[in-house]
Amino acid sequence: MRTTPHRTLPPLALEILRLLCVRPMHPYEMQQLIRDWGIEHVVKVRAGSLYHTVERLSRLGLIEPVETARAGRRPERTVYAITEHGRDTYTADLRELVRLPAHEYPLFAAGLEMLGDLDRADVIKLLEQRCTALEAAVAGSQQIAASLTKRGLPRLATIEVEFTEEMRRAELAWVRNLIDDIRTGQLPWILEGEERHS
Repeated sequence: MRTTPHRTLPPLALEILRLLCVRPMHPYEMQQLIRDWGIEHVVKVRAGSLYHTVERLSRLGLIEPVETARAGRRPERTVYAITEHGRDTYTADLRELVRLPAHEYPLFAAGLEMLGDLDRADVIKLLEQRCTALEAAVAGSQQIAASLTKRGLPRLATIEVEFTEEMRRAELAWVRNLIDDIRTGQLPWILEGEERHS
């Protein structure tokens, strides 16, 4: 019998399931917690995407509305709870995210693949600018981590910020080495018109 590979839900969907494992809540409360817990630093949350994802999870039977309430003049808010199927899906998908490295297509890797199409001196300047941006991002991550720790969140609750910072540090070190290799000729530059892949 042939089985298809397990496909995990997008990160925002998993975060919503995670929040609903804590307690039933309405999307506005989810949005507040995503901001308070610093989740938006590792999960892309665009305007309206949270509400759209909640609707999708409801259609899939992973969450269900449990009550609708109105407070004063505010619009009605639907409170959602996670279903048993939702809990199982959340746990299975989370296990897959931790266990298996996903094949991703980072934009920088695409740019590196085409690097030889740019002038060598221009590439050095561009990579130096990337280093400056990475240094700023590392400093930003440190501030975020300090702010979350100051709020009393334990390390386990902010481990994703630590991971992001370490990945940026690793990239920064690699880009600096790449600049040195280009400058010293360790990485020979492809001449204009020369075949790149022979």
